[in-house]
Amino acid sequence: MQFIAASLAAGLAALGAAIGNGLVISKTLEGMARQPEMSGTLRGTMFIGVGLIEAVPIISVVVAFMLMLR
Repeated sequence: MQFIAASLAAGLAALGAAIGNGLVISKTLEGMARQPEMSGTLRGTMFIGVGLIEAVPIISVVVAFMLMLR
């Protein structure tokens, strides 16, 4: 049962991060299309946001391994 819980935790976190990354990147591209002069600022902010979003599945994989080895 703990293996199922660990795989669900990692899989759902990866799914949520994929959806979040898609939304962040699409809105950044939309902002760049509307205001091309702000593209540098938007790109930097996007990379920070994507990095924070990607931290969630990494933490969930660590929690999943802790659940499996318990």
